Amino acid sequence: MRINIFKIVLFLTVSFFLLYNLKAEKIWKEPFTSYKFNCGKSGGRIFLSISSDPKSFNPIVAKETSTTAITGLIFEGLTRTDPLTLEVLPNLAKSWKTDDQKVWVFYLRDDVFWSDGKRFSADDVIFTFKELIYNPNIPTGSRDIFTINGKYIEVEKIDDYTIKFILPERFCPFLRALSQDILPKHKYQSLVRENKFTFSLGLDTHPKDIVGTGPFRIKKYLAGEKVILERNPYYWKKDACGNRLPYLDEIVFVILPNPDSALLKFLEGEVDLYALRPKDLAVLGPQIKRGFSIYNLGVTFGSNFLVLNQNPDINPQTKKPFIEPHKLVWFKNKIFRKVISFAINRKKIIDLVLQGLGVEQFSPESPANKIFYTDNVKKYNYNPKKAKKLLFSLGFNDKNKDGILEDSSGNKLEIDFFTNSNSPERIIIANIIKKDLEAIGFKINFLPLDFNNLVTKLTATYDWEMVLIGLTGGIEPYFGKNVWASNGDLHVWNPTKKAQHPYEVKIDDIFNKSAIICDEVGRKKLFYDWQYIVSEHLPLIYTVLGYSLYAIWDKFENLYPTIYGGAFSQIEYVYMKTKK
Repeated sequence: MRINIFKIVLFLTVSFFLLYNLKAEKIWKEPFTSYKFNCGKSGGRIFLSISSDPKSFNPIVAKETSTTAITGLIFEGLTRTDPLTLEVLPNLAKSWKTDDQKVWVFYLRDDVFWSDGKRFSADDVIFTFKELIYNPNIPTGSRDIFTINGKYIEVEKIDDYTIKFILPERFCPFLRALSQDILPKHKYQSLVRENKFTFSLGLDTHPKDIVGTGPFRIKKYLAGEKVILERNPYYWKKDACGNRLPYLDEIVFVILPNPDSALLKFLEGEVDLYALRPKDLAVLGPQIKRGFSIYNLGVTFGSNFLVLNQNPDINPQTKKPFIEPHKLVWFKNKIFRKVISFAINRKKIIDLVLQGLGVEQFSPESPANKIFYTDNVKKYNYNPKKAKKLLFSLGFNDKNKDGILEDSSGNKLEIDFFTNSNSPERIIIANIIKKDLEAIGFKINFLPLDFNNLVTKLTATYDWEMVLIGLTGGIEPYFGKNVWASNGDLHVWNPTKKAQHPYEVKIDDIFNKSAIICDEVGRKKLFYDWQYIVSEHLPLIYTVLGYSLYAIWDKFENLYPTIYGGAFSQIEYVYMKTKK
């Protein structure tokens, strides 16, 4: 894919000046500070756009948002997080008790049914933990979260609606962790016994075989076109007037890989929600009187980063190393990674791509995380001269004067670079980074890839060198253990399941301690140390974070967008306005 960076810069510069006028007019709505749900009426459908097909409908093995965006409406956990207050609330469990934070008793709701009409019970919770999460044959990141200092949690059934969890040690984020999706024993136990579960709930699965307790269930999937969810008629939750939720009959996810197409569909009224890129404000701002609102929810959770492949293993298919030995030497050297960080002009990215609506990022946490974020980390302000000086200190030089540096063995400083093709914004950022690196002597071979193909490279085939990608993030850092633990399922820079560097051992220790040290000051100290270590060693090289911006047609009641819950926070309460 060829990108004319000069045309892009010209367009974004023009949009930038338009944006200042729009900001002066305060075209967007600020985040809500409270909400109150009115009793609504049933009916209607909502049309949302997603950038790619889901990879599956299996929430236990999912690693990508293209899947979890769908499954999050189908499956539920014992607890949930209030999207505004961030408080842990009851869900499939109506209450719980503990005397020592090691033995917990949970009282389950007795009015919950699966979307196929079967009754939910303690057996489903036991099944989810013992036969799915703790099943060594199932590759799930949840096992990392529910493993405390190398030990599993014991789960016992007291009766059909009472469960006992016996923890090996105190586990501070336990209640929040129990938002873990619960799956039905009656539907999937046979697949587990036949060792077929990992590859079940695929895109070819019949909708009736995807069974959850959430407000919606699968109605139809058309590859490359749309995913249709329908109201779960057995959903347990009711409104204040006693009406069964959800109100909406259907949610239609329209698959639109190109954001420009999604913007056009929004303006034509064919989708109800559009996640804005900052440049879109220049287009949408003047049209706001047509009947939609723009919401600015603040800096996003999550992260955007470059990652270099430090996998030392041999590819079993090719019988060759995943990474050429001389490149592995580069990638494993933290000074080399610092070179890249110093070379990235983050302010330019914020100004030209995010049009000022963004912040520089140097460590794993976002400022959106008011509980655990710290600014006391190593920062790498744009300094190409320092970057080049560090390269020279590593033995790189341009011996043949062709503008591309070579290492001390004469290997050209050449790297293959990937990002996901369904994000034009990320492609532009990647091109800016490419130019930044080439300006100090790199040769960068850049190729955008389909998102699911990119995830496969990162987590399965390992045939990549450098990637620009992001993670969604959340409130509790411990839930990123599958990324940060050296044996974690998403430890993408080093998927060997063994620590290669002392800093990885330190991070393992931090995450293990954070599970059992429950005072707020102690946990903050641990995660502050983690952020500093990551900023020093740069297994992930962070770039920038934008703002969460949504345009939504004014068709809905009980609409309370939040930075944690997204545009349609608590969608089960959303209903259609009465047409005048």
